[in-house]
Amino acid sequence: MVKLDKRALENKDLSHTVIKGADFSNASLRGVNFASANLANSVFAKILGNVLSVTFSPDGKLFATGDSDGVVSLWETSSRREILTFKGHTNWVQSVAFSSDSKTLASVSADQTVRLWNIQSGECSHIFHGHVDRVRAVAFSPDGKTLASASADQTVRLWNIQSGECSRILQGHSGCLNSVAFSPDGKTLASASADQTVRLWNIQSSKCSNTFHGHTGWVQSVAFSPDGQTLASVSADQTVRLWDIQSSKCSHTFHGHTGWVQSVAFSPDGQTLASAGDDQTVRLWNIRNRKCLHTLHGHSTWVQSVAFSPDGKTLASASADQTVRLWNTHSGECSHILHGYSNWVNSVAFSPDGKNLASASDDQTVRLWNTHSGECFHILYGHTHRVNSDAFSPDGKTLASASDDQTVRLWNTHSGECFHILYGHTSRVRAVAFSPDGKTLASASADQTVRLWNINSGECFRILHGHTTWVQSVAFSPDGKTLASASDDQTVQLWNVKSGECFRILHGHTSRVPTIAFSPDGKTLASASDDQTVQLWNVKSGKCLHTFQGHTNWVNSVAFSPNGQTLVSGSNDQTMRLWNIHSGECFQTLRGHTNWIQSVAFSPNGQTLASGDAGGIIIFWHVKTGKCFKTLRNERPYERMNITGVQGLTEAEITSLKVLGALIDRK
Repeated sequence: MVKLDKRALENKDLSHTVIKGADFSNASLRGVNFASANLANSVFAKILGNVLSVTFSPDGKLFATGDSDGVVSLWETSSRREILTFKGHTNWVQSVAFSSDSKTLASVSADQTVRLWNIQSGECSHIFHGHVDRVRAVAFSPDGKTLASASADQTVRLWNIQSGECSRILQGHSGCLNSVAFSPDGKTLASASADQTVRLWNIQSSKCSNTFHGHTGWVQSVAFSPDGQTLASVSADQTVRLWDIQSSKCSHTFHGHTGWVQSVAFSPDGQTLASAGDDQTVRLWNIRNRKCLHTLHGHSTWVQSVAFSPDGKTLASASADQTVRLWNTHSGECSHILHGYSNWVNSVAFSPDGKNLASASDDQTVRLWNTHSGECFHILYGHTHRVNSDAFSPDGKTLASASDDQTVRLWNTHSGECFHILYGHTSRVRAVAFSPDGKTLASASADQTVRLWNINSGECFRILHGHTTWVQSVAFSPDGKTLASASDDQTVQLWNVKSGECFRILHGHTSRVPTIAFSPDGKTLASASDDQTVQLWNVKSGKCLHTFQGHTNWVNSVAFSPNGQTLVSGSNDQTMRLWNIHSGECFQTLRGHTNWIQSVAFSPNGQTLASGDAGGIIIFWHVKTGKCFKTLRNERPYERMNITGVQGLTEAEITSLKVLGALIDRK
C-alpha cells in the first residue's frame, strides 16, 4: 500500500485516474478532484470517536466497533474496510456483541437502550427499553435466544430475542455493572461490578449461585475460558485474576499493568489471555506458566476493549485514542491500524493584544485566527500527533504548543515558522504556560513531570517530580514566583519556581484535575475536575474558599476575567458557566455548543469569551449579553474534495468522506 505525504495532493486534479491501494488516512486532500477516479482498496481516514468496544463475528468475516459518538461500525476483516455504519444511539456505545449465527449485532449505550441490528440490511430490528441508567455491557447466550445486558442501574436484564421482552431482572450487586459473560454451556452468567465483586448467576433459576471476592477496585470485565472451567476478571486494582469455577477460588493473580485494567479475553484455544487498560498497553498472558508473553505498545491513551479473532491469530484492541489496532498474536506486532479522524479544539488562547486567537487541535495543527474577521491566517504544521495546548508569550511574538508526540514547539507568530523543538518528555505533553517575564516556559506531561525550559536556549533547566500520574495543566502566578500544576492524581501542587520545591499540595477534588488558573492578583487559584466541580483556593493558606457546583459532567477548562471578578468554566455538559467569585453563584449559563467544551478563554479586555469544542468549533461570545456573535470551524481533511462518480468505495466509505468534507456534484 502506498502511503502519501500529508499535503502533497491538495488541490490537485486527479479525475479519471486509477489509484489503487493508496493510504490516504493521514493525508490532507482538500480541494482534490477525484471525479470518476478508481480508488479501489484505498484507505481513508475514518469517522471514529473514542473506540469503546470491539468484537469479531463468530465466523471471523466481520468485526464491529462502538464509539463515543454513538456510532456502531461494521468492518470486513480481510480488507479492514468499513462496510456499514449503524446510527441510532444518542450517547456512547459501550459494548457490542454478535449473535452465534453472525446475522445480528447487539449494541448497548449510555442512552439507556439496547439495540439489535440486522447485519444484512443495516436496519435496527429491536430497541429494548427498561434500564434506568447507562447500559455498560451486552452478551448473547450461546444458543442465540437470550441477550444479557448490564447497567449502571445495578441490574442485569435478560431479554427474549424473539419477543423483545425482558424475561428476568437479576439484582444483587451494590454498584454499577460493567461486564457480563455467558458460560459456554449457557447455564451460567457472570457479572462484574463496581462493588468489587464478580457474581455467578444460574440462568434457569435466576439466582446468584456464587460471589467472588478479592479485587480491591471496580471489576471492569469478565470472560469465561472456552472449556468453562475458569473465569478471568480484571479490575481498577490493576490486576487480572483467574477463578476456578468448581472450587470458587482465585487460582492466580497476574500483576503488570500500571493502571486500571479495562478488558479481558481468552484466546479460542484457552491457552492465552489478553488484558488491556489505562496504561495504554495490551498484555498477553500464558495460562499454563502464568507468564506475560507480550506487552503490546502503540496506543496513546486508555485501551478500552480487546477481542480475539475466531482463529486466534489476530487480536483487536480499541482505544480512546480513536484507533483500532490489529495485532499478530504470535509475534506481538501490530499489523494494521484503523485511524479515526478528529478535529477537537483542545485549547484556545488570545494574543496579548486580543487581535489574534490560537487554537490547538487533534488534527495535529495549530491555527492562528484574526479575531475581527474570523479568518485563519496561519496553519502551523509540524506536530505528528494531537496538539493539546497552546500559549502566547507575553509580547505575543512567540507561540508555544504541546503535543502527544512528546514535544513542545515554539513558533514565530508573524511568519508561522517553528524555530525550536523542545525534547525531553517521555510521554504526551498535556499543557504549556509562559512565565510573566517570557523567559521561561513550563510544560506538563503524562510522564508525571513538569519541565521548565529556557526560552532563549531551548534547554530544560529543571524537572519537577511529585505527581503520581499524568500532569494535565500548569499555570504561573502573576508575579512568576509560583507555579501550579494539576494532575490525574486529584491534586494541585504549588511549586517555588526559584528552588523547584513543592511547598503545598491542595486536596479536595475526588477525580482528576485537568485545568487550573490563577486570578489576576495571584491570591486565588481555580481548579476544575471530572468530579463536576470548580474549586477556589486561597494560595497563601491552601484552603478551599468555594466549591462551585452546577455542571452535570466533567469540567475541562477554567479562566478568570481580567478584572478577577468572574470565573468561566467549560464542561462536557456542553455549557459554559459564569461564576461570581465573591458569592460563588452562577449568574449566567451559555449554551450553543453541541459537543464537549474543551477550552475557554477571556479576551484581554474582558469583553469577549472564546470557547473550543470536541467538534472542531470555536465560538466567540459577548460577555455582557452572553450571546454568540461569531463561529469558526476547523477545515476538515477532505474539504471540497470532489468524489463525483468515484469507483471502488463502499457506501459507508463514501458517507464518511462526505462527513469529512467531500462533495458529490448532483448535476
